[in-house]
Amino acid sequence: MTGPASNDTVSFGFRDVKTGEKAGLVRGVFDRSARRYDLMNDLMSLGVHRVWKDMVITRANPQPGEILIDVAGGTGDLARSFLDKADRAGARRSSTTKAKAVVLDINEQMLRAGVKRGLKPAHNGRIDWVTGNSECLPLPDRYADCITISTGIRNVTDRASALKEMRRVLKPGGRFLCLEFTKPTSRGWEKLYDAWSFNVMPELGHYVAKDRESYQYLVESIRRFPDQESFKAEIETAGFRNVSYTNFSGGIAALHTGWA
Repeated sequence: MTGPASNDTVSFGFRDVKTGEKAGLVRGVFDRSARRYDLMNDLMSLGVHRVWKDMVITRANPQPGEILIDVAGGTGDLARSFLDKADRAGARRSSTTKAKAVVLDINEQMLRAGVKRGLKPAHNGRIDWVTGNSECLPLPDRYADCITISTGIRNVTDRASALKEMRRVLKPGGRFLCLEFTKPTSRGWEKLYDAWSFNVMPELGHYVAKDRESYQYLVESIRRFPDQESFKAEIETAGFRNVSYTNFSGGIAALHTGWA
């Protein structure tokens, strides 16, 4: 593994590349993997990523009339779940006010894959699909009640800028939830996870998605991401309060939360 990137470079897997190059390289990864993205997530996590995402939405506690921004939202899983849960909360209160969601992603192919999956009739007109960069969100200040980002923050070129932008567009008291692959909490579990991810994930990418290179990058990008405490400090620096995290599956992933 290489050392930390300089001010002029940023990590792209185990390589350091020029800062201006990373967004294009990441876009290429997801252009190639968009069509099989959901299938590959199921295979790589043995389906556990769906449980993690359910826990994210439970913690988000969607309510009628709220606006969600799902950054790096890809195919829209979290947005769909957010609307469903908000509708159930509304039904309990006999409220007809509907929540809305914006799925924002820098990669148009991922958004196209999400649109292609279709929507429930109840979701029609309530999800906007926006091509945009998390470091410069095309949204006004104090716009959203909730922001989620799921396994996407490690692909961002400038995390500090992205976190500040997400803080900017949240309403006062709004909530931030970030699910990301992190550092296993025990050395033995870390060794098992390394063996699985470095040996199996790229092979799955090769045989199922016909794309070893993209999945090799995804494995490497996880290893370059900060540990849970370090990332917590980054979120606090961006201006969020009451920041905390919950480890999932022995620290393979963690959910960081904060308040605007």
